[in-house]
Amino acid sequence: MHDAKEKSDATVRPYAGAGLMYAEVILPLPLGATFTYRIPQELDGKVSIGSRIIVPFGRKKLYTAIVCGLSPIAPEDMQIKDVMTVLDPWPIVRHPQLRLWEWIGEYYLCSIGDVMKAALPAGLKVESETFVEVNPDYEEDTSARLTETEAVLLQTVDHHGRISVADLEHRTGITRTTQTVARLVERCALMISEKLVERYRAKRETIVSLAFPHDDTDSMHRAFDSVRGAPKQEQLLIALIDMLNKKRHEGRDPEVLRSDLLTSTGLSTAIVSALSAKGIIRITTREVNRFGFTGVATGTLPSLTDHQAEALDRIHLGFLKRDVVLLHGVTSSGKTELYIHLIDFVLRKGEQALYLVPEIALTTQLTRRLQKVFGDKVVIYHSKFSDNERVDIWKKLLHDNSPCVVIGARSSLFLPYSRLGIVIVDEEHESSYKQYDPAPRYNARDTAIVLASMHGTKTLLGSATPAVETYYKALSGRYGLVELTERYEGARLPDIEIIDMLDEKKRGRSSGSPLSMRLLGLTRETVDHGRQAILFHNRRGFAPVVMCKQCAYVPKCQYCDVSLTYHRRQDEMVCHYCGATYKLPTICPSCKEPAIEVFGYGTERLEDIADGAFGDAKVLRMDLDTTRNKDGYDKIITDFSAGKAQILVGTQMVTKGLD
Repeated sequence: MHDAKEKSDATVRPYAGAGLMYAEVILPLPLGATFTYRIPQELDGKVSIGSRIIVPFGRKKLYTAIVCGLSPIAPEDMQIKDVMTVLDPWPIVRHPQLRLWEWIGEYYLCSIGDVMKAALPAGLKVESETFVEVNPDYEEDTSARLTETEAVLLQTVDHHGRISVADLEHRTGITRTTQTVARLVERCALMISEKLVERYRAKRETIVSLAFPHDDTDSMHRAFDSVRGAPKQEQLLIALIDMLNKKRHEGRDPEVLRSDLLTSTGLSTAIVSALSAKGIIRITTREVNRFGFTGVATGTLPSLTDHQAEALDRIHLGFLKRDVVLLHGVTSSGKTELYIHLIDFVLRKGEQALYLVPEIALTTQLTRRLQKVFGDKVVIYHSKFSDNERVDIWKKLLHDNSPCVVIGARSSLFLPYSRLGIVIVDEEHESSYKQYDPAPRYNARDTAIVLASMHGTKTLLGSATPAVETYYKALSGRYGLVELTERYEGARLPDIEIIDMLDEKKRGRSSGSPLSMRLLGLTRETVDHGRQAILFHNRRGFAPVVMCKQCAYVPKCQYCDVSLTYHRRQDEMVCHYCGATYKLPTICPSCKEPAIEVFGYGTERLEDIADGAFGDAKVLRMDLDTTRNKDGYDKIITDFSAGKAQILVGTQMVTKGLD
């Protein structure tokens, strides 16, 4: 399909002409088609499959598109718009990625535009952002006066000039202003314009070096003569020469970071600028990656027991016969050690490995274990990283084909791999691998198997409790099957005790909380013996139910029509589907009685109960609310591992990997 009906104010020219090329592109929109654009003569030879380009679409809208095909044949009976510009001198999406996008769109019944929107980091999607400004010809209609909200918005725009809708909401504190802005546009009070916005900002560092060769004695004498009488400039020059000589002696590049130079001397950037103005030093900037391993990698692989070594051999033999092998290993049987050996085998061949985990929290723990062995070859990627960080990782894999292992959640499937050697899906049965909303609604485990097949490599699925369909395929011979039935070093399986809380209440042994008297006693005993306890509860927030005791009214989200959860820390009701927040009403909106109460227990309330029951013990909580940024997991896990807390309360993220 082609963009035949989109006749906006953008330039539209006849498509006839010799030597013209046409690009078939994917737009990040929920449209079940690709679109054709003409490549202008000035861009001839600069566009290739996988390139990132800017194209007009709709009424004055500009989007980043990915080229998925090129053709010299013009579409018939259509007027075609021109490609506006090419953003990169090289493709940013590889051919296997485009094939994977197409497969996801076809298999999971969604548009390829939805797949592109999910796959590309936001920092790589340049889009036109809506800006508004006051119409200079606007005259207020006295018969239809502005509302208070409309007046505030119009006054703010008039004061700040041209402003984005998002910035307008931030400055006024008024949320959901889109409809109000639309009304003001209809009344000709505001005008809308579009501005191209680039989200990605590269990290740069400033380098200082001498502007002449270090062995040029005449230039060195002239440099010191020019700073005579300026003691700070002379101090900086001496410090720079010392640092450069030290680096040269160590066999490193004769250049110094400006930040290091200023830290060592305690001087300001003005002194550096003064030496640059005199032609004594040269100042340059370069783009750097935000990620770097600063620790020491031992390179030593973990030792394997006889059972683990046998399982590893069977995995290699299984890969000779089948593309997918299931490692069915009981809890604490040492599956991670096998993964590390397989990753090492792949890296030694000069290939890349993908290690998928269901929870972002698991990447924090696994990263440390893998970095001890593989050092800076470990790459982490998940949705908690900022746009800029995700783009940096994308570019690293795009331009650096050296062997590495990528640890990440389901979004790491979309990275631009060039030499993928193995895909490992840990805890393959986990429902967290399924993307429910928004589209594409895909299963990362199944998509990982397809990704591996497109790269001609193997997939290892690991689990102590495999999914029914996976285990059936393994038993029927479609997948290979390797079983690890013994725990590492003969460790005993834990004792499991089930407490019937209804029976506890009947016997009068309930403490009025979700914690039974038996659990309270065992936790107290554990803490008193200097050990740690984990309390798992699958509800976050303070109370999952808000209800009027008088009429049974339950507040619901106006967008999702689901009941709201009360969060006491922020004193708001929150929709766990869309994130919308509402104030807790003091008066019931239905019966007008002051009878609104909260019921049930979430992790926030459980944390308070544990604090009260074990006042001398430090309690930490790990759920979505306490791990909003990418370092949240790391800090909580580090503190708990270091013994700074005795009790950890949390949702399902506390149930995995905390060995």
